[in-house]
Amino acid sequence: MGAFKILGGKSLSGEIIPQGAKNEALQVICATLLTKKEVVISNVPDIRDVNKLIELLEGLGVIIKNTSESQYSFRASNIDLEYLETDDFYKKATSIRGSVMILGPLLARFGRGYLPQPGGDKIGRRRLDTHFIGLQKLGVDFTYDANKKSYRVVANNLRGSYMLLEEASVTGTANILMAAVMAKGSTTIFNAACEPYIVQLNKMLVSMGAKISGIGSNLLIVEGVTSMNGTSHTMLADMIEVGSFIGLAAMTKSEIKIKNVNLFDLGLIPEVFKRIGISVFQDGADIVVPKYENYSIETFIDGSIMNIADAPWPGFTPDLISIVLVTAVQAEGSVLIHQKMFESRLFFVDKLIDMGARIILCDPHRATVIGLNHKYQLKGIKMSSPDIRAGVALLIAALSAQGTSIIENIEQIDRGYQNIDKRLQQLGAEIQRIN
Repeated sequence: MGAFKILGGKSLSGEIIPQGAKNEALQVICATLLTKKEVVISNVPDIRDVNKLIELLEGLGVIIKNTSESQYSFRASNIDLEYLETDDFYKKATSIRGSVMILGPLLARFGRGYLPQPGGDKIGRRRLDTHFIGLQKLGVDFTYDANKKSYRVVANNLRGSYMLLEEASVTGTANILMAAVMAKGSTTIFNAACEPYIVQLNKMLVSMGAKISGIGSNLLIVEGVTSMNGTSHTMLADMIEVGSFIGLAAMTKSEIKIKNVNLFDLGLIPEVFKRIGISVFQDGADIVVPKYENYSIETFIDGSIMNIADAPWPGFTPDLISIVLVTAVQAEGSVLIHQKMFESRLFFVDKLIDMGARIILCDPHRATVIGLNHKYQLKGIKMSSPDIRAGVALLIAALSAQGTSIIENIEQIDRGYQNIDKRLQQLGAEIQRIN
């Protein structure tokens, strides 16, 4: 098990290039299973979850080549479906949640699939009902093995259907969409997720020959085709990483330039940071976070305490709730952070409290942060990363704290952030990877 050793309290400076979007990568890599022809994907992040998914596809027989830095070629011309029954597949599929999205492509192309209960962050209940109900409406039959906690799925005849999704699940929408592109007839998906990652997946599928209308909205209409072609696709910068760097700059009183990012692609992220006193601006093709000696949390017009909550896109992404919370620790004023979508995601705040933060954990979904306004520094402690986003929030806290911090279980951070220690060192951070 690895750990980070961090000497905090230093102001950072310089430029940083965000990686390709993790959540987009998991979708578009699974989409390569839809065709026998070559698919080339650029700006692929070198992170644990993505690398594990690539290994899983290699086990299925996909020919994968790392053609250049962050670029991969995929050719799924000879898929071995018997691999789905092996212990190796079971081990790899249960280690990442993104493995659930191989179901749609496999059903579309081969009419069957097999899936153990997928892994991922332990941040509360993360149901698969949206995936399964949507696929069932397309004609898929599911059999659950309670002993192996696995699902055997068969689709003898995929047919288009109308469906109203119970929740705007990103991975659920992606899975249903990838099955629907080769189903007979027309499929209407209402209350579809419309995150930029889903828009990117739609654009990639269209370039492969799919017929999809309503891209960018929550109403997608898909006309099934009989086969899909190869394509080339370039992924967006990871907006969660961009948001993490904004919080890092504010907490460490640093000016940081984040390369190759358009504010327009970030949705409400800049606006939410503005509510806690942090403004960023566009500088050509980049965005700049200026140095803040102090920043103040806004109140609502009637003077009541600011409330920041997550919501499906175009609302504020739940993946940045942890980052906004930790950034508010050194603001002037108070804010109620409301994590609506996952009930265990705020449980890392006990570590921030141990560092000197003033936070009241109201319940599993809500925490009130009373800002320190940089009058008191956090102090370094030893702690453990519970999940990807909380791990980076703790990393930001440690970089701003007085003294030395140790963060254990950094494999969680590595699942979502590429070479984060080396990239932070280039900004002047004192961070070491240790055993």
